[in-house]
Amino acid sequence: MALLEIRDLHVSFATRDGIVHAVDGVSLSVDRGRTLGVVGESGSGKSVTALTVMGLTRLPNATVEGHVLLDGVDLLALPGDELRRVRGKRVAMIFQDPLSSLHPLYKIGWQIEEAIRAHERVSEKAARARALEALTEVGIPSPGDRLSSYPHELSGGMRQRVMIAMALVLDPEILIADEPTTALDVTVQAQILDLMRALQAEHGTAVVLITHDLGVIAETADEVAVMYAGRVAELGALVGVLDAPEHPYTWGLLQSLPSADASREQPLHPIEGTPPSLIAVPSGCPFHPRCPYVMAVCPREEPALLPTRPGHTVACHLPVPTRRRIGAAVRAPNARA
Repeated sequence: MALLEIRDLHVSFATRDGIVHAVDGVSLSVDRGRTLGVVGESGSGKSVTALTVMGLTRLPNATVEGHVLLDGVDLLALPGDELRRVRGKRVAMIFQDPLSSLHPLYKIGWQIEEAIRAHERVSEKAARARALEALTEVGIPSPGDRLSSYPHELSGGMRQRVMIAMALVLDPEILIADEPTTALDVTVQAQILDLMRALQAEHGTAVVLITHDLGVIAETADEVAVMYAGRVAELGALVGVLDAPEHPYTWGLLQSLPSADASREQPLHPIEGTPPSLIAVPSGCPFHPRCPYVMAVCPREEPALLPTRPGHTVACHLPVPTRRRIGAAVRAPNARA
């Protein structure tokens, strides 16, 4: 049994403009010590899926259906006080923007210590020692001094390291990282990804990595889920999805990557159009208005997510031989460089 299993998750929000169908029947799983990469454009439902796992979509205007199983226990069915004991302790999350996620009026040390004291009965001295150890583990220089720093006094890379330290200080079984390197330069991004891999290897943590960057996915993930319009379009092992993709949306993402050996004059190949409004998702296959391979059936019927190879599923009406032929031609040479 997978450590974390999401089954047929639906999340919608009532707004003045209509019902936002943010997540529409998503099923995913991740095993201990493994990394699931979740990729897609903004508005594909990646972050809402993660927030729902953390119990952060329990809002008056939200409707949540489905199951989120942690070792067989449905987190969606837990009352608030029991979920709070799980959140942070067994399942932790690194948010996209550390500057807005860290409290600007409290020192770094206090914030990490507060996370410890929320779940364990320890003395102030013991919590301080563990906070110092956590900052040391994530490679922050002069960690003793940083305990007394405010978030705005640290660089973006250092703030992200603090967020990782705070997430891992209680040794969670699952770490959800939502765009953990988006605002960082390439050098710092590589350092953060190396740090996450090292800490995962040391602690055996399962990781759900949410990103729009296929290069990051190629460097870190074991399995990949490609999401579009709140649904899973393609799901499988890293090698299968990046080296033998079978969904037109995945092809578009891969073709939009710049080639390392291409000339400066060679144009990029972005996906035509824009992601749909989640208030008015297109009928049938939600990608059909942007798909260059659209068929008559696509606007009429939503494709089921079906196996195409062992451990590889695709939601597309195109015949399998056609998908494989096109996929072999568009596989990205630098996604795994």
